[in-house]
Amino acid sequence: MDAFEDKRSRTFPLGRLVSTPAALAAIPPDEIQAALSRHLQGDWGECCPEDWEENELSLKQGFRLFSAYRSSAGTKFWIITEADRSATTVLLPADY
Repeated sequence: MDAFEDKRSRTFPLGRLVSTPAALAAIPPDEIQAALSRHLQGDWGECCPEDWEENELSLKQGFRLFSAYRSSAGTKFWIITEADRSATTVLLPADY
């Protein structure tokens, strides 16, 4: 399998894209878009090793996917794709 096929096999449906009002107010839209792109490619950002491993399993088993990022201003935010891939939410940790 070449690198292109490997990356393509790692992608998943994001479902409906939603965000909390606090995340929209704190994070520039272009940074949200960049983080969504990373999330979709399996770059889980600042997740701990245990969460990173869980995401790798979740890609294969169809469980929830979780990523953690920081905006250029230092604001930490999360992206969560539901297990059924019906929705992906951008939120601040305080919104959880």
